[in-house]
Amino acid sequence: MKIDAIEIRHYRLPLDPPFHAAWDPRPRTGHTVTLVRVCAGDYEGVGSGDAMLGFAGHEALFIGHDPFDIERHVQILDNLQFMYGRMWPLEVALWDLMGHIVSLPLWKLLGGRQCTVPLYASCGERQPADARAESARRLKARGFPALKLRFHAPRPEDDLAVVRAVRDAVGDDMHILVDANQGWRMPWDAGPPWDFKTALWVADALAELGAYWLEEPLDRRDYRGLAELRRRAKIRIAGGEGNRDFAEQREYLHHDALDVYQADVVWSTGVLRARQLAHEVQARGHIYSPHTWGDGLVLLANLHVCAAVSTAPFVEFPFDPPGWTPERRDFILPAPIVPDVDKPAQVTLSDAPGLGVTIDWNALERWRCDRGTL
Repeated sequence: MKIDAIEIRHYRLPLDPPFHAAWDPRPRTGHTVTLVRVCAGDYEGVGSGDAMLGFAGHEALFIGHDPFDIERHVQILDNLQFMYGRMWPLEVALWDLMGHIVSLPLWKLLGGRQCTVPLYASCGERQPADARAESARRLKARGFPALKLRFHAPRPEDDLAVVRAVRDAVGDDMHILVDANQGWRMPWDAGPPWDFKTALWVADALAELGAYWLEEPLDRRDYRGLAELRRRAKIRIAGGEGNRDFAEQREYLHHDALDVYQADVVWSTGVLRARQLAHEVQARGHIYSPHTWGDGLVLLANLHVCAAVSTAPFVEFPFDPPGWTPERRDFILPAPIVPDVDKPAQVTLSDAPGLGVTIDWNALERWRCDRGTL
């Protein structure tokens, strides 16, 4: 069987009211998703996660080839992303296609460690201390064992006040994770990341509050700085969600810079190399718990990899109602991804082929647009 077609489509769901992402100075008035569709005979696979800028015109590099020649395809995608944007959504689509051809879910195709994944609630907006404390109580009542808070106030002291309020609200039996969002910037954000002194001060303050990890406290390429911070801090250091390729993840390993590796399947490594990275990270006694923020297919791709290989205590579940709900996040899917009813701190992946979902292309036409950028 050979690949006979590749198609890229863009969709945009208007957001009213807007979503105020902590890492973005501009309110989000729409949620844009790019879908990559790969066909082979009567089968199709779908991926998402990046706008696939620069891919148009390169379809012939894959059409006519065996979809199972995944090592070859990953090398070509790596070549392309050196020249253009991130190309890993196409690899996700190829894995989804392979799963449909052999009638296996991706988690089983990758190794089949388990079909359940433990979750933590990942908040996306900055809120006043009292409002965030109340939302934390609700998340704890729903059964989440941990939640992630976002920093991005002009003064870290103001963000720490929110953490204190949340700790007082939920007590000591719920983990608090903190994302400093210093690893990268939106195109229109020219502000500098924290310096080492600030990062260490925040890490020490969070350690006193019993926080579980501090995520992206320095620029994503400051490998030596992160390694020194990890050596001196009394809290786990997490990062690596968006570093562009596997070599950068290996650089973290070389410097022993992180406790928690967060390489996103569609942002950073692709599926094949995410599995390899997870094995290497866990062999060293560290945690592989990837970034999953995006849309429903992004979440599913990362969950399938985690189900196959990760031993993480919990994995990111983007959830911050009313601004960010499963319905908004997963509008491209027939139904949103939600935690298990009887065990709300986990999600169970199905035995359906590939990623386990079928896209209703006709239903999505109302959201069709002509570009995939923000």
